[in-house]
Amino acid sequence: MSNKTENKMRDLRVEKLVLNISVGESGDRLTRASKVLEQLSEQKVVQSKARYTLRGFGIRRNEKIACHVTVRGDKAMEILERGLKVKEYELEKRNFSETGNFGFGITEHIDLGLKYDPNTGIYGMDFYVVMGRKGWRVSKRKKCRRRLGVNHKVTRNETMAWFQKKFE
Repeated sequence: MSNKTENKMRDLRVEKLVLNISVGESGDRLTRASKVLEQLSEQKVVQSKARYTLRGFGIRRNEKIACHVTVRGDKAMEILERGLKVKEYELEKRNFSETGNFGFGITEHIDLGLKYDPNTGIYGMDFYVVMGRKGWRVSKRKKCRRRLGVNHKVTRNETMAWFQKKFE
């Protein structure tokens, strides 16, 4: 490190990317949506259950209605890049949370470069990105757990600055 003011522990990085497709019903559509996510991430997909019954939407409690996958590392950055290309690298201020994370949605999965299959159909999906810094694990690990200082937490403005620097 040539410059002493530059601290690599303060550098922001993508901890994880969560991809979610909420179908709203169990059955064949949910299975096809799971296949889309599996194709995109090349990982095992987890199916989510409804928390409670909503008669207006026709869903029951504990019925599987959505699927999601968590991607980390270089694969997460590659998928995020493809998703942002669909959004033309533009996000609104309301896409960023107070804790420094951000999310957005796309309407068609085929915009990500996946081939269209008439049997599968077209699904929209949500991208949610969790930001962090090196050393964040200290507050989450089992042994020798410690609290993080207030300066180490990620804020909305820091993430927005990181986003502009990285993608513009």
